[in-house]
Amino acid sequence: MSDLEAPLRPKRKKNVMDFLVQFRWVVVIFVVLPLSFLYYFSIYLGDVRSECKSFKQRQKEHDENVKKVVKRLKERNASKDGLVCTARKPWVAVGMRNVDYKRARHFEVDLSPFRNVLDIDKERMIARVEPLVNMGQISRVTVPMNLSLAVVAELDDLTVGGLINGYGIEGSSHIYGLFSDTVVSYEVILADGQVVRATKDNEYSDLFYAIPWSQGTLGLLVSAEIKLIPVKEYMKLTYKPVVGNLKEIAQAYIDSFSPRDGDQDNPAKVPDFVETMVYSPTEAVCMTGRYASKAEAKQKGNVINNVGWWFKTWFYQHAQTALKRGEFVEYIPTREYYHRHTRCLYWEGKLILPFGDQWWFRFLFGWIMPPKVSLLKATQGEYIRNYYHENHVIQDMLVPLYKVGDALEWVNHEMEVYPIWLCPHRLYRLPLKTMVYPEPGFELHRRQGDTQYAQMYTDVGVYYAPGPILRGEVFDGIEAVRKMESWLIENHGFQPQYAVSELTEKNFWRMFDGGLYEHCRRKYRAIGTFMSVYYKSKKGKKTEKEVQDAEQETAELETPEVDEPAD
Repeated sequence: MSDLEAPLRPKRKKNVMDFLVQFRWVVVIFVVLPLSFLYYFSIYLGDVRSECKSFKQRQKEHDENVKKVVKRLKERNASKDGLVCTARKPWVAVGMRNVDYKRARHFEVDLSPFRNVLDIDKERMIARVEPLVNMGQISRVTVPMNLSLAVVAELDDLTVGGLINGYGIEGSSHIYGLFSDTVVSYEVILADGQVVRATKDNEYSDLFYAIPWSQGTLGLLVSAEIKLIPVKEYMKLTYKPVVGNLKEIAQAYIDSFSPRDGDQDNPAKVPDFVETMVYSPTEAVCMTGRYASKAEAKQKGNVINNVGWWFKTWFYQHAQTALKRGEFVEYIPTREYYHRHTRCLYWEGKLILPFGDQWWFRFLFGWIMPPKVSLLKATQGEYIRNYYHENHVIQDMLVPLYKVGDALEWVNHEMEVYPIWLCPHRLYRLPLKTMVYPEPGFELHRRQGDTQYAQMYTDVGVYYAPGPILRGEVFDGIEAVRKMESWLIENHGFQPQYAVSELTEKNFWRMFDGGLYEHCRRKYRAIGTFMSVYYKSKKGKKTEKEVQDAEQETAELETPEVDEPAD
């Protein structure tokens, strides 16, 4: 952005919060990192114990735990107890949106035992898992079998339940869609304690399509069957530098995975993995990956890069070297590639630990990275949390692929956040209209990346301190998020609900379609038992009176019979 284009902003006066945030690394190094390591290690030991049990034994324990949840639900007195919530502490969630609704009166149901891989069915190519299984756990089980979930979100800590009920994407989503699109069935406990299995073609098909993005407000997810795909031992990754303006960068990104002849389903023309990192308004690196065998990777002359080692350069910085080196190719072990952004939390680690990317820190302390996000939240306090909301951006903008250039220019003008993460995903045209859906008539335009059955979208990941904040200027983070949300609504885009939102209820339902969701809320008696998705996502503390008013308001909307949604 040139000086003439940059908005003129006055200098901001620093206060004690700036000082606390600047030196927060002291707490992170001496408190958060050691506790994170112990926490990760304890979870790992639990996972190992689980893996020592047979699938039959795990299934038996699962059935017993389901019965306990059903019994707990039936103990609830609807006239006295609050709305149903999980017993997980408010700060445990990985997302930046604080779970403020749990500060009010609520009825807790403990789902903490549901963290087991229940079955790996190699014949059906299905993994059956419980909702608290995380990406690191499932990849540790499947990759040695040369199998993988079709979509493996990059951060180890992200759970199956969070990615289904919320939002999950990966570099393979341009082929398979979002994480929820790879699910074959859901096992759900409804408000009345009934346990049902929802698939796309059984009597609970409406519930199957309504669960994604519902934030657990239709029922309690206790297991899911998820599609597996065959994989090889390595990822052959090509780094290609791009220099130009933001529109030219956007087009290079689109060309990296979308054939201009429209042959989007041709594996010979479409890579297995795609991501682009935009480092400035004029520089980016496009990365495309294809699975490769161990024999191919170890051929003479090939470069193998074990990016998972604790002392290695953070991945986004390693990729940036392509801007000086030029295009290059290397082979990365598949599981290490899946979790390439975990150690440095994309590039947020640079803000948390300003010297965390230095060689001496990586060598001495990289083995206890990353700090656990939930512990970062638990130790920050409300004032620091509010500071981050106002002076920091952690948002994802899901936009149609052909609008990615416009989105990059908007972010550059309004937020000046770099790097920016670009990752494409298919948004399918489904039998029922879900909360997120393609643009009407997209199949008639057949823009680059689109097919007859899905429109190609892109996640524009905006995570870092805005340029004005780094320059010591005034920046209104809350107003910037409001502008972003308005831009998304105008451009048929979506905002994942893990992030802090400023949406009013009216604008929330302008962004998302609530027809099928509300239909299922009534049909499956979720109203009066589970909080509505908007209210659950709403920013700010929820008082007991607000909860009571919300219960009363939603209960009055309940109707005994509702027509089925049209196809």
